[in-house]
Amino acid sequence: MDTRLSLAALLTLSLLCPVQSWAVPVRSLQSESDYGQLISKRQVVDQLLGEARQIYDSPARVSDAGFTAKMPSNMELVTSRLLEAYQLEPYRTDLLISAANAQIYNGKLDRAIALLNQALTAAPDDVDLLSYLAVWLRVKGDEGGSSQYLDRVKARNPGREADLRRLFATIDRVVTTPLKERAGRDQDKTGRRAIVTLGYALNPDGSMSDILLGRLDTTRALAKADPQALIIVSGGVPQNRKTEASVMADWLVSKGISRSRIIEDNYATSTVENALNTAWVLARHQIDKATLVSSASHVRRGQTLLEIACWQTGPANIRIDSVSYPDKPVSSLARVEAGELLGIYRDALRTYGMWSYRSPPLLAR
Repeated sequence: MDTRLSLAALLTLSLLCPVQSWAVPVRSLQSESDYGQLISKRQVVDQLLGEARQIYDSPARVSDAGFTAKMPSNMELVTSRLLEAYQLEPYRTDLLISAANAQIYNGKLDRAIALLNQALTAAPDDVDLLSYLAVWLRVKGDEGGSSQYLDRVKARNPGREADLRRLFATIDRVVTTPLKERAGRDQDKTGRRAIVTLGYALNPDGSMSDILLGRLDTTRALAKADPQALIIVSGGVPQNRKTEASVMADWLVSKGISRSRIIEDNYATSTVENALNTAWVLARHQIDKATLVSSASHVRRGQTLLEIACWQTGPANIRIDSVSYPDKPVSSLARVEAGELLGIYRDALRTYGMWSYRSPPLLAR
């Protein structure tokens, strides 16, 4: 830059304009050093959130033994990065919500509630914060505290309060319904029907585990007992260039099931996505009744999420039940354990539409 030209231009301007007319903008430059500091802080926050995203994704999946969840140690590191960013930007309640949900994932209910309450002091009328607290206090067994937050939700958003109560009622019904390993003899055969089978992580070579084969055996029995039922297989985590759904469909065809009855969902990578994608298929085919097939230790969560997913897409008044493959003795699963119940509520909220992580670039349902 030619500084002599710039100075000359300024000198000319000073001759043409009164001093006071151009002195004011000069004084506005006094915040220049503070502006540089803000840029630096923004860069630090962006770096912390970028690291949180990377940690969340890596390792993103574990393919052996069918485990497809985030590693708990990863979620602790995600939490630490989010809270470091919050210290720099204390108005960012989204950071606290994301950190709280990371703690929910690790089963640390009290820590999550503390973080949500901290966020509530900054945003006391936030409907999502009030909703989360109503849910997690209910899971903890504090019905009174949960009801108080539900009342506050109702004052702000009556529709949300009604949805939460419906969600609670759905979970209560599903978790108290006895598990069954086969459809009853009096199975209702009226209307359009579908069998929905959830996938299970493939082995690294693309072959199926015994658990997935067990689910498919259960599916085959249901399909033969109800030849008119549509069959939906859902699972999109690939191994050796194969998805769960494609391998499941091939296996059913090899056992005599017509491929024309089978619809593959090759995109779902979680139980939440299983439910959301399947709901669209059920709506497209105007299904009246769906029977969900999964492992006994997982089927309650699968049924709950599928019912919630159908709230938005329909079909209206669809009836959903479930049949379990006994990956564990059904008698040992008669009572829902605390960890399973927490997972059901967590994923029910995600399916309903309350995103767990809402701090860009860490955005995840």
